[in-house]
Amino acid sequence: MPEVQLGAVTGGSTQLQGYLARPSGTGPWPGVVALHEAWGVDDVLRRQVDRLAAAGYLALGPDLYSDGGLPRCIVTTFLALSRGQGKALADIEASRQWLLAQGDCTGKIGVIGFCLGGGFALVTSTRGFDAASANYGPVPKHAEQALAGACPIIGSYGAKDLLMRGMAPTLTRALATIGVTYDVKEYPTAGHSFLNDEPNGPRVLRPLLRIAHIGPDPVAASDAWARIEAFFAAHLGN
Repeated sequence: MPEVQLGAVTGGSTQLQGYLARPSGTGPWPGVVALHEAWGVDDVLRRQVDRLAAAGYLALGPDLYSDGGLPRCIVTTFLALSRGQGKALADIEASRQWLLAQGDCTGKIGVIGFCLGGGFALVTSTRGFDAASANYGPVPKHAEQALAGACPIIGSYGAKDLLMRGMAPTLTRALATIGVTYDVKEYPTAGHSFLNDEPNGPRVLRPLLRIAHIGPDPVAASDAWARIEAFFAAHLGN
């Protein structure tokens, strides 16, 4: 079954859940932890996990809101991102360890995140992962110190993304300064959540989200996915 129970996590969720997709064949495969947007695990994230599996990765999307859903968990999850510690970080590490324990995993593990998850992909790029993909995620404060020793990082941002304005050049400067392997690109036509294949979030808010340039950009997404898959292939294998 695609939905998996990872169990209780020390310092994390009391019953961490996730969405798992395996490539066809027998493996072994590299693993990827896929981290959801602020809206939580939804059909968009599940299809992104499926896409990673189709590209040859054992892909797991943990639900960082496992202990009560978005209303109860969103504030503490964003606090964990800003502080670099907390339940969400414990859940992400538990997800990495779960993939490593699978008999059909090569031992190489990447992390990819979108929005909120993109921020976590950057924060955890120094914590045992072999490659990280941050998509319109906030760059940590004091980025040069926070990202020192990070794994190779690929970042994708939209120039029309009012939420992440200036993040692409900030990330580029930091990674170039500290000598981390990177590929960061900003897409002129794209806004926030441009890698999504359909609008998400509460339906009542979608008209406002469109006005704020939040939603799919198929052309930019196609290029970004091609870059991500090539970057992961180079650093994780598949």
